[in-house]
Amino acid sequence: MKRLTFVILCLEGAVLSFNVAAAAALVPAVAGDFAISQFSAGRIVWMYMLPYGVAALIYGPLVRRFDAKNVELMCLFLFSLANLAAGLSHGIASLLAARFFMGVFGASVIPLGLILIARHIEPLKRGSFVGLFFGATFIGSLSGLFLSGIIHWRLIFLIPALCGAILLPFMFFGLPSFKADASGFKINYVAALKSKTVVKVFAYIFLVSILYHGAQQWLGVYFSTDFGLSQFAISMLITLGSLSGIFGEVIGGRFADSLGRRKTAAVGLLVMAVSIMLVIFKSPLFVIAALMAAWGFGWTFNHVGVSTMLTDMPDELLNEAASLNSSVRFVAGGLGVALAGVLMSKSFVLGFGATGTCLLILLVFSKKLLSAK
Repeated sequence: MKRLTFVILCLEGAVLSFNVAAAAALVPAVAGDFAISQFSAGRIVWMYMLPYGVAALIYGPLVRRFDAKNVELMCLFLFSLANLAAGLSHGIASLLAARFFMGVFGASVIPLGLILIARHIEPLKRGSFVGLFFGATFIGSLSGLFLSGIIHWRLIFLIPALCGAILLPFMFFGLPSFKADASGFKINYVAALKSKTVVKVFAYIFLVSILYHGAQQWLGVYFSTDFGLSQFAISMLITLGSLSGIFGEVIGGRFADSLGRRKTAAVGLLVMAVSIMLVIFKSPLFVIAALMAAWGFGWTFNHVGVSTMLTDMPDELLNEAASLNSSVRFVAGGLGVALAGVLMSKSFVLGFGATGTCLLILLVFSKKLLSAK
């Protein structure tokens, strides 16, 4: 894969990720502008996640039939239009419709990025490329999260609409045709799920995603109720976790190539478990900040290790594995938030303690789950 091609893919990933993390932060502002409750406005979060998780299953099989370049061009064009519609929306109904289509077309980038890396990068270098690719998406997401506290909420949608429009001609002229990768439309999910390796890997991804998102989405509430921190301090702690995640993706990608995919994922899991269990204690703010940095670093270290493992899947299963990755992570994330809420409502010590314990148990069984046999 040429350097320009990879840079364009990274830029597309950054554009598509710009308002993913920021959406939750926009809920109060959207509710105020449209004079609705925050509960009603909060639908903008799952109205993106649900169609994203379902639509992700389409793109792996789709690029067997159509040139991946054309699929990416069409998806970015429609994603930009959906962002423009969201930024110009006059009510919650039109905003929710725009978010729905953002999820449908935004779901294309991660599966196709992994497929292209797998097909055009030699195995011993894939981890570095996967890490840089996801690092770019984290930079885009972090930028949107930071700007969401400074600029009007509509601009959080208008910026990626504009950036997508600017990126389109570069993609058209800079991306080579991937027609040689296309054969015929074929869906192999049944065959993929007959493979013990695929089932074990995605069971692992499902469990890690439940535990991570279940804890992550309740950290802000925990810092507010148990520590009495201001909204600014809470935002900075969450942002710190995202910032460290950029380094986790890039460094973890290199480790995936040198140390191995499974060992890299295991190190990330261990760091996650230790940091989330230590956050239970009423420590000084600088210690909590260090734990949040470790939490974000561990998550992305695990993420890039497992994601690189997916690029090593057999050719006949690669497309389905790449699509399942996005779908399973989003579905498990939503389920994790709901399940963790039950524990967190009783006790944050119980909730975070259970999360850390489950991560350690998963670590014990990770060798078996991530084994090719």
